[in-house]
Formats: sequence, C-alpha cells, structure tokens
Amino acid sequence: MTNLLIGFSNKAFLNESFIIVLKFLCNLVRSSIGEIPEELGNLQKLKELDIGPNFLIGSIPSTISNISSLEYISIENCNVSGPIPSDMCARSSLLQILILHANQLVGELPERIGECSALENVELSYNNITGTIPRSVGNLTKLQMFYVPYNNLIGTIPKEIGNLHNLEELYLGVNNLRGSIPKEIFNISTLRGISVSVNHLAGYLPSNFGYGLPNLQELHFEHNNLSGEIPHSISNSSKLTFIDFKGNQFSGLLPNSLGELSFLEDLFLSGNNFVAESSELKFITSLTNCRYLRKLSLADNIFNSIIPASIGNLSISLSHFYFYNCGLHGSIPDEVGNLTNLLLLSLYSNQLTGSIPKTLGNLQNLQGLGIFENRISGSIPDSLCGLEKLDTLLLSQNQITGAIPDCIGNLTALRSIYIGNNKLNSGIPASLWQLNDLLVLNLSSNSLTGSLPLDIGNLKVATILELSMNRFLGIIPPSIGDLKNLIGLSLAHNRFERSIPESISKMLALVALDLSHNNLSSNIPKSLEALQYLTYFDVSFNNLSGEIPSRGPFKNFGRQFFMSNGGLCGDPRFGVPQCPITKVHKSKRRKVIFRVLYALSGVLALAFFLVLAYLFIRYRRKQVVKEKKDISYGTTWLRVSYYDLQQATEGFNENHLLGTGGFSSVYKGTLKNGEDVAVKVFNLQLEGAFKSFDIECEVLRTLRHRNLCKVISTCSNEQFKALILEYMPNGSLEKGLYSDDYSLDFMQRINIMIDVADALEYLHHGYSIPIAHCDLKPSNVLLDQDMVSHLSDFGIAKLLRNGESFAQTTTFATLGYIAPVFTRTKPSSEAFTGDLNLRRWVNDAMADGITTVMDPKLLNPGEDNFKEKLECLSSIMEVALNCSTEIPSERISMKDVVAHLNKIRIKLLEYFS
Repeated sequence: MTNLLIGFSNKAFLNESFIIVLKFLCNLVRSSIGEIPEELGNLQKLKELDIGPNFLIGSIPSTISNISSLEYISIENCNVSGPIPSDMCARSSLLQILILHANQLVGELPERIGECSALENVELSYNNITGTIPRSVGNLTKLQMFYVPYNNLIGTIPKEIGNLHNLEELYLGVNNLRGSIPKEIFNISTLRGISVSVNHLAGYLPSNFGYGLPNLQELHFEHNNLSGEIPHSISNSSKLTFIDFKGNQFSGLLPNSLGELSFLEDLFLSGNNFVAESSELKFITSLTNCRYLRKLSLADNIFNSIIPASIGNLSISLSHFYFYNCGLHGSIPDEVGNLTNLLLLSLYSNQLTGSIPKTLGNLQNLQGLGIFENRISGSIPDSLCGLEKLDTLLLSQNQITGAIPDCIGNLTALRSIYIGNNKLNSGIPASLWQLNDLLVLNLSSNSLTGSLPLDIGNLKVATILELSMNRFLGIIPPSIGDLKNLIGLSLAHNRFERSIPESISKMLALVALDLSHNNLSSNIPKSLEALQYLTYFDVSFNNLSGEIPSRGPFKNFGRQFFMSNGGLCGDPRFGVPQCPITKVHKSKRRKVIFRVLYALSGVLALAFFLVLAYLFIRYRRKQVVKEKKDISYGTTWLRVSYYDLQQATEGFNENHLLGTGGFSSVYKGTLKNGEDVAVKVFNLQLEGAFKSFDIECEVLRTLRHRNLCKVISTCSNEQFKALILEYMPNGSLEKGLYSDDYSLDFMQRINIMIDVADALEYLHHGYSIPIAHCDLKPSNVLLDQDMVSHLSDFGIAKLLRNGESFAQTTTFATLGYIAPVFTRTKPSSEAFTGDLNLRRWVNDAMADGITTVMDPKLLNPGEDNFKEKLECLSSIMEVALNCSTEIPSERISMKDVVAHLNKIRIKLLEYFS
C-alpha cells in the first residue's frame, strides 16, 4: 500500500496510478494549499482521500466521481464551496465514509445519494445545504450515522429513513424541517442518538415511544412545536442519558416513569405547558431514583405548586437546577442544602415566600444563586458567606430586610451582586468594598444608610454601580474616579451633598451617570466634557450652581436633566438663564478702553470698505433668499442661503440624493466651512408640503434630545423651503436591516432599540406638550458615525394638546408601519391566512421557539451563552407584544419600555463579555 502525504502545488503525482491512500497536508491545520485539482480523478486505485483541516478555494471537482475504488472521503473544515457533485455516487459503490463537515457547501443533497449503497457514515454538518432530504436515503441500508445539522434543509423528514435498520445516530437539528417525526423512526432499534432540535416540527410522540428504541442514549427534540404528553413508555428506552424537550408545547403531567431511567444525566423540560397533579410535585420524588442526574431544568412551566422536601434526595451529582417562572409558592425547603455539588440554582420569577434557607451555606460548590422576583422575606443568612465559589448573587425584587452580612467580603469570587428592590435598612459593610473583582453591584431601592467610604475605589474592574433610591448621605468620595471601567453609575434619590467630584472625569468608559434628586451643590465640573461615551447624564433636583458645560457629551443633553437647580446658568437650550458676563476690574478696563480707541480708526476704515462691498453684492443678488433662524436650539445659528445650498449640493444633483419621502427629497451637501449636512427640500407643488414643513418646524423648535435628528438651520421663502440637518454617515436603520452587504449584530440592535425608545419617551413624557411621531419606521431612524440612532421626519407629527391622548390621534403614516388599530388589516404575505396577523405570528413563536421569527444571522446555536441570549431575545419580543396590544390603553408606556430594554441590555453585556 502506498500512503502519500502531499500538497497541491505539484500535480505530477496525480498521474501515478499506484496511489491508494492520499492525505493532503492533513497535519498542517488551516494551511492554504489552493484548490482541489480536476486531475484527482486520474487516481483510479485511490481508496482513501483525506484533506483537512486546511484552507482551500473552489469546489469539489466532479471528476472525483470517476474514482470507483474510493472507500473513504474526508474533506473536513476546508472552506470548499459549491455543490456536492450530483453524480458522486454514480460509480462509488464501495464508498463507506463521506465526511464534508464544516465547509461552505451549497445546493441540494444529491438525489442519487442512495446509489452509494455501501455508505456507513455521512457527515455534512455546518454547511449551507438547501432543499429536502432525498427519499433515496432510505436505500442506504448499511448507514450507521447520518449527520446533517446546521444547514438550511427544508421539507419533511422522509419516512424511508425507517428502512435504515443499522442506523445508530440520526442528527437533523438546526434546519428548517417541518411536519411530524415519522413513526417509522421510533422503530429503529439500533438508534443511540436522535436530534431534530431547532426546526419547525409538530405533532405528538407515539404512545409506544420507547418500546422500539432499547439502545437510545440521547434525545434532542428542543425548540420545535411538538405537543401532547410525554408517553409513559419512554422508560423502555432504559439506556437514556440525555433528554432535551425544552421550547415545545408539551403539556399534561410529567410521567413518573422518567424516574425509571437509572442512567439519566441531563433532563431539560423547560418552556412547555406541563402541570402538576397536586400542590406538591410528586414527579420530583420519582427522579430521586436517577442517581447520575447532573442537570435538571423544569423552568417556564405552569406547575403552581410547592417545592417538595424530596428535592433534597435528588442525585448528589446534580450540578444545575433550573426551576424559575413556574408559579411556585411556599418556602424553599431546607433540604435543598443536601445538593452539595450544585453549581447553579435558579428559582427566580416565582411566588416563593419565607426566608432564605441557612442550609444553602452547605452548597460549597455553588457559583450562581438566583431567587429574584419572589416574595422572600427575612434577612440574608450569614451562612451564605461560606459559598467561596459564588460568582453571581441575584436576590433583587423580594422583601428581604435587615443588613447585608458583614462577612460578604469572604465571597472573593463574586462578580455580580443584585440585591435591589428589597427592604434592607443598614449600612454597606466595609468588607464589601474589598471585593476587588466585582463587576456589577446593584443595591438600589432599599433603605440603606451611611456614607460611601474611600474604599469604593477598590472596585477597579466594576462596570455597573447602582445605588439609587436609598438614604446614603455625606459626600461622593473622590476615589470613585478610580473606577475606570465603570459604564453605568447611579446615585440618584439619596442625600449626597457638597460637590460633584472632579475625579469622575477620569471615568472615561462611563455611558450613564445619574446624580439626580440629591443635595449636591457647587458647579458641574467642566472636566466632564471629556467623557466622550456619556449618553445619559442627570443632575436634576439638586442645589447646583454655575455654568453648565456645553461641549463634548453635553451637546446632546436636554433641559430635563438640569431642572430644579436654582443656581445653574448657561446655554438657553438647558432651560436656564444665560450666565452673567464677569465685570472687568477698573484698572484693566482703562487699558482696554485705550486699546479700543487706538484701534478704532483702523476698524472704521475697514468697516467703510466692507459696507460698500456688502451693498454691491446685495445689489447684484436681488433674488437673495430670506434666511430664517435655526429652530433647534437657542444659540447663534449658521445662516444658509439658497445660493449656499445650491453650491453645497451641486445644484441639487441626483448624485447627492439620499432619499425621497412623501413631501420632500433629502440631499447630501457640503457647506463652505467643510461641514457635511443633509438638506431636506420640500416639494411645494404637493398639497400638504407647506403644512409638513410648518409642523416639523413647530415640533423641532424647542425639542432637544441626543436621539432626535439635529436641525442646523433652515432656508425659507415663498418659493423654497428646506431644513438643514446633521448628516448621518451610516444611513438609515432600513439599510442596516435589509441590505445584503450591511449587517447589525445583536448588541447594535438592542442599542438602537434603546435609542429609539429614549427618543419616544422624551416625545411622549419629557416635553411640556406630548408629541406623537405618527410615522415611525426603519427609514426614519438614522445612524451617526458612532451608530447612535436619531429619530427623524416629523412632517406628520401631532402635538397632543388639551388632554388629547395617543389613542385619539389619526395617522397617515407609511403603509406597512401603520398601527394595526387603524387598518384592521394584515401583512400581504400568503403566510398570513385566516385570523393570523403579524402580532399573533410573533406571539405564537414565543411558544414555538423564538428562532422562527429571528434573523438567522443574529445568533448561532453553537456560540457561548446561546440559551441566555435567546431568552433575552424573547424578552425583547415580549416588550414588542406589550407595545402592540389591540387596545391602546393596555399598551405599556415608553418609560416602561426604556426600563425593560435597559435591563435586557445589562444582561446581554454580561453574556457577550
């Protein structure tokens, strides 16, 4: 036998008929060795072809089908593209192994794949293969492994797969398969693993499920639309070690027979409609027989029961226990302390009462404890201080009283502490400030007292510090400036006094700073202008004085963030009086007067000639357009004439056209000072254009918000009306969502959502007269160079006066983005039949698996924290559903929307970090 290890640079060897085993640089991982040559088909005695991992270009040559002697093909993780040769199996009756895993293959599975009658192993995962699974697969009677997940396969699972009586592993997950799972598959007795996860499969599991699968070890059915009960007969698959049914519509009682699966290690049943037969979950007791159980997820069901004491008898190997959002009531049993190998315990979003069991201190390996959003009372037990591996402590939104344990500093592994929205009424223990690796500290909405020590500067890696809504007093320690990684700092609604520390200007990563509702005095440090990422700043309701900084991030802050401070002055857009001009000392004033008089003669001469020149130019330009003052802000504005706009846009050339709307066209222009602007020219020939211009002027005259499109100036006369707007180099959100060569990632999208929600909150609640935009759509959301969103186009906006509500407004907005309440119509797609509309489609997807309405480019099932990110996406969709209920009065306010979205973003920052 000849075994040749070689590259593609020299093709002479491809004429050597003696080659039997050919391995192309398979030990040089990710090497670039060109393309697979057509001449490969000359190797008529070749039995094994092993390529990869490497970095190849081009496709698999069709000449490979000429090699009738091939038994083994592995082109794995090589970046090859194009389709699988359609006649690959025409002369390959000896082919046993076909591995084309992790490439860029497209097209359909070859219809003639069934002619490779000797095939035992097919691995085609992680490609872009489309089309259906050929029925001819059923002819591969020797097939042991059929592995095609992570493609774009459609259609149904062919029942002919039931003919494969030697099949051991069937993996069809993460595709777009529909229909039901053929009952024939449940009779393949050799099967060890089945995966159909993340598809659109529906239907029931057969009542005899398990009888025909005695060797089954793994069952992956998650994120489909399967329904009905789990058959009691599942226990007949007695070798099962892994079951994942999460994210379906299974219902009914959980069968106690699951407890007969003595080898079971992982059981995921979350996100279904399971119920309990009584107030106590007897099902938990049955699982105590599963002595190898490591992970158990029962979350997001409707048990409405108590946690039985038998929980303490579960497997000593149990490491992850998810039991959140299940309607649980009663107390947490002390027996939970028996699960000494637990790494994660999630009991949040229930109605649990009683106190935190002291026995939790026995869980020496615990890394995450989540019991927020319950009704837990009593104090935090000192026994928790023994959890030296604890990384995340989530106790928010309960009724916990007393003090934070002094020993909390022992938990040196802590990265996140959430104890907000409770009834704590002590000071913060000094040991907490010694947690040098803490990333998030949220103690908001308690009754905590005392002052903040200089030791707060020890939290050098912290990103979120939320201490609002307490009773802290004293000064804000200057050492807080040592928190260089801090993104969000809120000390609002406390009793802090004296000045804002200059050291805050060193916190260059800061995005949000809230110091409102305190007793702070002195001035706002001008050095805060250096905080280039600061997008939220609130010092309202204090005793501040002096000039408000106007540069850097302060260019985007509105008056509401400075209100109720008696001594502030500065730019009128902040809603404060202008600062008085400092008087010059008398002796200095005499010198100034002398110098002025000395220069006055020269100035007068120059002025004389300038006046003559001005009069001449004015005479030559009799058609000069009357300029209007800028309507956005109350400072000195750029004066722009019609002639200036003509030059800036090269005569309103189509090459400068950015887009057109109902009443206007928008051009990109460059003013004489080099500034790029967007010129919105109204078509006065259209009825309604005058009104649209007037509305936009009225709306934007006094609005000031970082997420509203800034107006630089206007140009207006009877024949011409235009707005000069800040230019947005990244175009509109429409481009980001629908352009093939442009893509927004998850974090960019959530940031855009929050930007738009902030703008709407300001329009609805932050201005003296509520404003309804009436034409909110992706093309009216513009993105600046930093991808910050700005809401534009107020041409049909409505100011709600005299108690008029949002529900009373009429609208003439863009069809397709109009509120459903105005049209009672549905999207035009044929998919929306019967009573199905867009909102119901999304609502149904919440139960079916959110991936059905998700942009597939948004998340990859193989990435870290995929499940958690998917839950965040579901939370976003819930907000959207709450915004679009059919009865307008039932929709949540934009204040709540902003709060929800910010909470989701904080979670996402943790998952993407």
